[in-house]
Amino acid sequence: MVERDDDTDLTVILKAACDPTRRAILTLLAQHGAMRVTDLARHFEMSLNSVSKHIKTLESAGLVSRRTEWREHLIELHPDRLSRIHDWFKDLQSIWALRLEKLETLITKDDIHD
Repeated sequence: MVERDDDTDLTVILKAACDPTRRAILTLLAQHGAMRVTDLARHFEMSLNSVSKHIKTLESAGLVSRRTEWREHLIELHPDRLSRIHDWFKDLQSIWALRLEKLETLITKDDIHD
């Protein structure tokens, strides 16, 4: 098994992003930039408190941050944190590419002997 120092970090990010509501929040923030909590909540059929709980989970994972301007709480996306997921998938792709190359070599070798 491949182990990394930042496996815990990746796990936290994946757990936060596994929920469809939280992914929708991330998508909205990517599309519109920083948004007020109340504006985000309008996109969902749930209470403001429930949306706030989802935002707190995303904050804990470092995927979003909250800043206060006057009395408004604005939620901002941190897309650099999502790059951890992308990097992990790139690693998986390279592993599969090597496996496919080995398979192709075996198949080609068998074709030569026929």
